[in-house]
Amino acid sequence: MNSFDLAPPKILVVDDHPASRMTAVAILSVEGYEVLEADSGSSALESVSQGQPDLILLDVMMPEMDGFEVCCQLKQDEQTRLIPVIFITALNDRQARIRGIEAGGDDFLSKPFDRLELAARVKSLVRQKRLNEDLDHASQVLFSIARAVESRDPNTGDHCERLVNLSDAFGGYLNLSRPQRRDLMWGSYLHDIGKVGIPDAVLLKTGKLNPKEWEVMRQHVLIGERICQPLRTMRGVIPIVLHHHERWDGSGYPYQLVGEQIPYLAQVFQIIDIYDALTSDRPYKRALSQEEALKVLVAETNRGWRNPELVQQFINFINSTAIPATSLEGLGVRIEGLRARG
Repeated sequence: MNSFDLAPPKILVVDDHPASRMTAVAILSVEGYEVLEADSGSSALESVSQGQPDLILLDVMMPEMDGFEVCCQLKQDEQTRLIPVIFITALNDRQARIRGIEAGGDDFLSKPFDRLELAARVKSLVRQKRLNEDLDHASQVLFSIARAVESRDPNTGDHCERLVNLSDAFGGYLNLSRPQRRDLMWGSYLHDIGKVGIPDAVLLKTGKLNPKEWEVMRQHVLIGERICQPLRTMRGVIPIVLHHHERWDGSGYPYQLVGEQIPYLAQVFQIIDIYDALTSDRPYKRALSQEEALKVLVAETNRGWRNPELVQQFINFINSTAIPATSLEGLGVRIEGLRARG
């Protein structure tokens, strides 16, 4: 176990047959692991909550609660979802393997155990689990920084929480893929993380920013990109962080991208961000109604700042919510350049 630079990994062996359990325990103990035992699904869940193992060797066929149900519960819990689960199945039991994949299992082993195969698979998954934990911890640090940034500015209230909810709903309306919706929701938290590098004198200034201060403020998107860049899990979020202030006509920042050059999720997010800002109370302004906010979005679109097709979709989305806005015609305005729809 010299290749593990931390304490010996902890393995939980779950099997209602003592002989099978003892075989796995003996093999893993020789390999240097700390081994825990459980003889049922319920005792396995209790052992996980108390011992937080690094990996679970889980028998499929157990009375009362089988291995599939145990795995499902573990993978649905935020505290245990990263623990790898190796299912112990009968030789060539294809149906059990399919159910195991559906339950969230990470690997499969057949009885009787092959010592070398068991050791190799356990070692590989434990390493992967620790890498995943490192990434998860790093992501949590970023979210903590983002919350700290939001708390620096008391004017925004629960802006990020509202954005997350609106992003999830609008992303679903647009039929975005699950990874895209996740990136959109993460971007809701992290879009302004770069403001951690903006001086309070600029960030919290109540009056209008002068040109020099405005140039400093614009740097927050570049700072945010540098903060998120090292994390592989943030690849889909970085375009939102970097480009959510671009404009359709190229008058935005930081790179004056035009039209479809702007990443799609950044286009989606900026509409959500603007709408929430318009419909929320701030010390320097009252919250606008849905109708008033949509009028502003339409005016910005006609000015060339937003994607006309996407703004139309957002208006349709707002109209489809529980508290519908008036129709586009009822706003007394139209989006110029938008093709008529039959």
